[in-house]
Amino acid sequence: MPLPRPRSPGTSRGSRSGPTGWIRAGWLAGCDGGRSTVRRLAAIAFPGTDPELTGRQAMVEMMEPDLLPLSGWVRTGRGSYAHGPVPGRLHIVEYGPPPADRNAPVTTEEIAGCLRRVAGIDPGVVSVSAGTRYTDATRQAATYRAGRVLLAGDAAHIHSPAGGQGLNLGVGDAMNLGWKLAATVRGWAPEGLLDTYTEERHPVGAWVQGWSDAQTALGRPDARSAALRAVVADLIDTVPGATYVLKQISGIGRLPGRVAPDLVLDDGDHLADHCRTARFLLVTRDPRLAARADGFAGRLTVLPGPDMLVRPDGYVAWAGEPPADPFTPWLGLRGPGG
Repeated sequence: MPLPRPRSPGTSRGSRSGPTGWIRAGWLAGCDGGRSTVRRLAAIAFPGTDPELTGRQAMVEMMEPDLLPLSGWVRTGRGSYAHGPVPGRLHIVEYGPPPADRNAPVTTEEIAGCLRRVAGIDPGVVSVSAGTRYTDATRQAATYRAGRVLLAGDAAHIHSPAGGQGLNLGVGDAMNLGWKLAATVRGWAPEGLLDTYTEERHPVGAWVQGWSDAQTALGRPDARSAALRAVVADLIDTVPGATYVLKQISGIGRLPGRVAPDLVLDDGDHLADHCRTARFLLVTRDPRLAARADGFAGRLTVLPGPDMLVRPDGYVAWAGEPPADPFTPWLGLRGPGG
């Protein structure tokens, strides 16, 4: 069903009609997961690659749990598995086609069969009290914006959950989109600001998916992947290698120079403490530059320190020598808005 057209952009009205109800709004942010209804109704393409593994996690009761070691991950010719750290907790990764019905409940028979295939062990699984499954399907929306519809989080990109990169990636989407959409709704956003959401976040999503796909490749049970794992393990066993990989997987190493450092300001405060206000932060010791920011007082806070402009999402707009126009490309025209 097409989205109803609002009276004008930036206005909203909530109403309910019929058994399901409806809401009319100026903008719609689709944060409804990998199978996003918003993305589908907005006809935004979602290209990518099909899965080659299925992960299953479950809490189970077994007749002979001692057959499974409580010693971390065990690799086999079909994938890998882990028992614990809590007895009865299983995590099994199986390479091969995904289940025919991803929506079906995880059953005792499914976990028992998967464990036999991957581990070659039958500890007598008799019940499953909780079970989930996932795959490494990798897809990314062709654009994160279609008119008044925007996508964020898994609605914009999916990949294997291994490593937990998706959490920081989705939070980054929300931080980037939040202030830009708010500025647009309030009427002070510079021309084209909302379009920079896709321009900035789409490459980051693609980059994370590349790292996620690399992890899938490293986990394959064939001999060449095992050789590659040994090489990567040697690299990670060095301080520079481990530091690099951990920064990339966590997200704190992405796009160096873009995230504001937690500076100690001239007055002893920390820059990060001021980022909680979701305002622009002008850090400067130059009273002339601070005076030029007076017209943006409703959107910007001036702090003492080395010259930089920090956006509401914590990213640096510029640092060092201020550009000829240090404010309007980010904060729009001067005025009380925001």
